Amino acid sequence: MAETVRVLIADDQALLRGSFRVLVDSTPGMQAIGEAGDGATAVRMARELVPDVVLMDLRMPGLDGIAATRQICSAQETAGVRVLVLTMFDMDDYVYPALQAGASGFMLKDASPADLVAGIRIVADGESVLAPSVTRRLIATFSGASEPQRPTPRLVGLTHREQEVLLLVANGLSNAEIAERLVISLPTVKTHVSSLLAKLQARDRAQLVIIAYESGLAERGMPGQVL
Repeated sequence: MAETVRVLIADDQALLRGSFRVLVDSTPGMQAIGEAGDGATAVRMARELVPDVVLMDLRMPGLDGIAATRQICSAQETAGVRVLVLTMFDMDDYVYPALQAGASGFMLKDASPADLVAGIRIVADGESVLAPSVTRRLIATFSGASEPQRPTPRLVGLTHREQEVLLLVANGLSNAEIAERLVISLPTVKTHVSSLLAKLQARDRAQLVIIAYESGLAERGMPGQVL
């Protein structure tokens, strides 16, 4: 993580942008480097300023937050930029597309200031953060699918332990919680997560969550594991 986390704020409501800016600028080790009122401006500013984290609203005029996230995360010049989605809408229609577009986190705007600051730091550090309600909605979305997800060849090269770790990541557990659940050391968990990122060619934990659900692993669960 950079010594100072540089944050770009994208929201169509000026009052909220200002509130987020005050929070970021008043937090040691963070700096708000710009504000965007729509998705197109957010993409342009991300390319010009290359922030560490973009706080991204979903509902914005013109280019929405999901499309803006996809453009930022897929472009080579902004490949290292992390997107933390903030929204008032805890809705199925937005969760999966936002993560699939490349977002590294998804939080609701009613999160406490302390939780939001922690989320920014987590995302800037290359990890992912998902509100508990988001994980529950992913489970509900895939569990309710008319056609069951089938295992994909992407998981063939994973060991049983790596699949266990991937499943727990998909359930929103932190490395420390995974270590406690599996009764293994924290460094061992970190090694497994790094191996998963490399083997599955995922940029962060959020993408591991997507892979776990798309492959059917999170839908099936595993013996001894509870979703």
